[in-house]
Order: sequence, then C-alpha cells, then structure tokens
Amino acid sequence: DARYVILQDHLSGEILYEKDADGKIYPASMTKIMTAIVVFDLLKKGETSLDEEIVISEEAWRLSQSGYSSMFIMLNDNISVENLLRGIIVASGNDACMALAEGISGTEADFANLMNEKAEEIGMENSSFANSSGINDVNNYSTVRDVALMSRYLIKNFPEYYHYFKEKTFTWNRTGGDPITQGNRNPLLYKKLGADGIKTGFLTVEKYSLAASIKAGERRLIAVASGFPTKNSRSRESAKILNWGLRMFDTIQVAKKNEPFVDLNVWLGKKPRVQTYIDRNIYLTVPNRKKNTIKAIVEYEGPIDAPIQKGDILGKLNIYLDGELDRQLDV
Repeated sequence: DARYVILQDHLSGEILYEKDADGKIYPASMTKIMTAIVVFDLLKKGETSLDEEIVISEEAWRLSQSGYSSMFIMLNDNISVENLLRGIIVASGNDACMALAEGISGTEADFANLMNEKAEEIGMENSSFANSSGINDVNNYSTVRDVALMSRYLIKNFPEYYHYFKEKTFTWNRTGGDPITQGNRNPLLYKKLGADGIKTGFLTVEKYSLAASIKAGERRLIAVASGFPTKNSRSRESAKILNWGLRMFDTIQVAKKNEPFVDLNVWLGKKPRVQTYIDRNIYLTVPNRKKNTIKAIVEYEGPIDAPIQKGDILGKLNIYLDGELDRQLDV
C-alpha cells in the first residue's frame, strides 16, 4: 500500500520485490541517513569526534522554533556531535541537522556538497541532496532503490555507529532547561520483528515513507517504501513485506571470503594438492522451495602445473540454481 517499494536482502544484495523502485521521490527525513553517513565517515577519518562541541547558530535554533521535527536546541548552546547525531537519528531533529552541517562544513550548502559526493561514490545515480534534513526543496530527491543502496552502505560500513538507529528514546540535558526525552519515530522498533532501524519520513507531497531493516539470526532485510497514505499503513505494510521476505526466501552462504574452499591437484609441486579460496563472501538468496536446488561446482584443468603463486586464478566456481547457471566466480 505504497507508491514506491523495494525489498532487499542485505547479505546477498538480491532484490526480492520492487514496485516503481526508480520513480522519483522526495525522501523527506530519510535524507538524514546520508547526513549520518557523512558524519560517520568524518568520525572514522578522525576529522571530528563524538565529544566535539558545536556552537548553535541562530539559523539552526530557528528550526527548533518553527514547527518542524526538533530536538529543541538553544541559541549559542554547545552540543556534542554525539548528542546532535542522536537528535537527528532518534528525534529526527531538523535543527540538529542544520547545527551539525554548519559545525562540520561552515554552511549547510557546503555540507550538502559532501552528501552529493558521497552519493556519487556509493552509486546513487538518481539522487540529489539540497539540504541535510530533507525539508521541502525540489532539488532534494531520490528513489527507493537509491535509499536502499544508501541504507545497505550505512549498515555494512558503520557497524560501530549503527546502534544509534535502534535507540527507542533519546534524553539530553540542555543548558538552561529541563532534560528533554523524545521517542524514536520508527514504529517497527516497538514491534517484535527484530527491527533495528532505520528512518521514517513525511512530506505533504510525498505522504509517509520508511526505510526499515530487520535482523533474524544472520539474515537481514532492508525495505524502503514511500507514498503510504497514513502512518498506520506505513507501519502495517512495512512489517508485512519484511515478514513476507523472511518467510518466503532464505539466504545461503556458498563461500566465505579467503577461507579454504577446495583442494586441487598439482603436477610436479612440493605438495600434491593446493588449497584454494574465493576472494569475497558469496551469498545466494533464493525462494525456500528452491533452496535444495543450489549446486556449486569447481571447474579447472588439472593437475595444475607448479609453481603456483598466491592469488593465481586456478579455476572457476559455477553456482547453479534449479539447473541453471546463476553466477561464475574465480577460484
């Protein structure tokens, strides 16, 4: 019950369902996923720190007064990068976005340039970021496919910071006022689904949107949808498609990166066999009914003449699904 939908398996990258996934959307507060990614990147590079304090400008403060989602920052206050991040991720504060953008880049426009550079690096081909919060701007647009790509990148590359997205409440002690506690707006965090993120959104033109992720055992699914007519439909339908993905599909690990895979025969070597490996993790997501049809076969011309160097390609791993070649990888 949404205009634009995509469902993806996190480990394999397989798209399990899509509906107009490349249609143009206004991502609203899902934009804040990219805001967080840019800051996480700078944290990893040592260009800022969680305890660095940002001075709140009048422009950022005004966003806390204007009826938008807010963490209720105060003019000229000093707030840590970590509290501003939590204000963005948990409370969806537009004021926190502006404060962090200005604190890191000087202006929000310069911070938006960092966002667009990162989007290009990730491969978001149909997205443009005009601000850090996602509030009304025709030049702030994306697709649910690009938002899923961004969400997968976030989870894969920043496991040390991703835990902020599952926090149900955020309390901070603002200067000159009582402590403020706000709840996370992601409705799936309050259901017993295994949800641990990611971000809701709302704009009058777009209606309700949600980038969501759930983890069940080792499996993780990401669903992004936009154009839900109501808050209730956003919660209900997102839970439904995520549960459908878990129920109807399974993800199998065919090979582990750089772990011994199969021994092949060697001719005139110091040893009669050589250990081989695959240079990446290989996952296959398949309908449950086809799980038993997966076959992995190594093809090589042997015995292989010595000498053999580490990194030499010795053969091919052919992965078959239901009798058809699904993919081929170097061994």
